[in-house]
Amino acid sequence: MMKDTLLLDLDSWDLVVDSSGNIACAKPPYSTTQDVASACRLFEGELFYNTDKGIPYFRDILGHMPPISLVKAYMEGAAELVPGVKNAKCVIRDLSARELSGWILFVDENGDEQKLNF
Repeated sequence: MMKDTLLLDLDSWDLVVDSSGNIACAKPPYSTTQDVASACRLFEGELFYNTDKGIPYFRDILGHMPPISLVKAYMEGAAELVPGVKNAKCVIRDLSARELSGWILFVDENGDEQKLNF
């Protein structure tokens, strides 16, 4: 089930306030896209109330030059854990020594396809 989420600034990834000074919320479908981005940015162990969530960047990715298939699997798995996401496909454009770029295509529960660049 898609839901509202706290709106994050695109540059700082910090909370945003609305015109009344309250913490702003994002609504679907944007909230789902933002939640997929958050899930793919989450390092394993970083979420203090559930340290099992997240991608094992330190253990398996950073400094290791893993197979692209492993990185794709982690990104797709993280995206598919987001409520409202039915399936996800990760496309890696570049995986160099210091940079990862590409996009995630995902289908939400309404059947709408979204694209998230990273």
